[in-house]
Amino acid sequence: MKRVLPAASVVLLALALAGCAHQIPAGIDTAPEAPGFLWGLWHGFIFPFAWVGSLFSPDIAVYAVPNNGGWYDFGFFLGITVLGGGSHFGASRRRRR
Repeated sequence: MKRVLPAASVVLLALALAGCAHQIPAGIDTAPEAPGFLWGLWHGFIFPFAWVGSLFSPDIAVYAVPNNGGWYDFGFFLGITVLGGGSHFGASRRRRR
């Protein structure tokens, strides 16, 4: 029980802070050519390379603004976590001896 209470408190605090988040209207575009899910997926996948490039060139961005909102964000998230390896590389494996 002593471990559950602090963890639950952190989760509740994170949810409360996330509930206050919003995207500015200028960041969302409803035009058909606005980057959507597939562009978000691609941008998430190439994120490490785009980030390094953005350090050296102001013309390279890691996130498209404006985009179509939630679907772009979902694709970006999937691109970073699933296609980019996610927590797979951080997981430790035990070796049998």
